[in-house]
Amino acid sequence: MERIYLGDRITAVTVVSAGPCQVVQCKSNKTDKYMAAQIGFGYAKKINKPKAGQVKGLANFKYLKEFRLDSDQTVVRGQVLNVKMFTEGEKVKVTGISKGKGYQGVVKRHGFGGFRATHGNKDQQRMPGSIGATDAGRVFKGMRMAGHMGFDTVTIANLKIVKIDVDKNLLYIAGAVPGATDGLLFIKAEGMLPEVSNETPAVEEIVSETPVAEEKVEEKLEEVTVETPAVEEVKKDIKEEVETPVAEEIKEEEKESASA
Repeated sequence: MERIYLGDRITAVTVVSAGPCQVVQCKSNKTDKYMAAQIGFGYAKKINKPKAGQVKGLANFKYLKEFRLDSDQTVVRGQVLNVKMFTEGEKVKVTGISKGKGYQGVVKRHGFGGFRATHGNKDQQRMPGSIGATDAGRVFKGMRMAGHMGFDTVTIANLKIVKIDVDKNLLYIAGAVPGATDGLLFIKAEGMLPEVSNETPAVEEIVSETPVAEEKVEEKLEEVTVETPAVEEVKKDIKEEVETPVAEEIKEEEKESASA
């Protein structure tokens, strides 16, 4: 969490990286019997083949999650959703996975007060105590006992957005949100979805850069092919200059030996 100034007051906020997300699949009443939009978020280096077929033509998304839609809301595959959907001062509902605490006792898990530390008690301070009479012969459902704590789906409503950073796709939400750092959150707000964005997806930008790289490689190959003949001619001239005087000296020595 961070602290920011809102006027003369300091407010504790949680900074959330919200998007950009992209619509991967649109579900309708005709095909799937309900209205929903499947949204992709994050980037993964490698994905399996079924997932690759599902996001064909889009980026390799790390997360794919589904949101229900009303009958009057429509989305298009490839539509980009970012922080421009929200407004400062808007109340949102945040859902996430709470931090896992492992196996905990009744004092930490349910807030039991425990027994007295003196006057006859020995090693009973954090014990659960009785869990029921022996007549039933079973433990009733809902009995508060020790067990696994945390790692549950938690929803917090009426959280206020105090600041929006459009350039970095950041939401500054007042207060705490469920989950640990780098956890996945679902942010919902009342209202209509924005119109289809004309922003170009990141995948298309990468594809458009490929021909430029090919052109640079071709230019380098042309430069190499142009320079090669000149280097070979220089080498031939050097060999001729070096070899010719040596040959002439050998011939003169042969003549002198023959005349002698």
